[in-house]
Amino acid sequence: MARVKTPRSNSKKNSNGSELLVAPEVLLVAPQVKKNIVPINLEDEIRQRAYEIYEARGRTPGNQHEDWLCAEREILARYQQSA
Repeated sequence: MARVKTPRSNSKKNSNGSELLVAPEVLLVAPQVKKNIVPINLEDEIRQRAYEIYEARGRTPGNQHEDWLCAEREILARYQQSA
């Protein structure tokens, strides 16, 4: 009579060299990929928001770099929260 073969667990070695047993069904599970959602026109969105900040400030010149950085923080934070 023929013997029935049972599936064996695959073994892997960890960092200190000892073997870890991993069930075959664990190896078949695909990892979930987290997608970063960044729009193609990110710079345009930042530019628009910086202009809105400039207008809200009363259109006084001299703070364009600060306006840009503030707009950039806001836009990037919005996309990091949605991801």
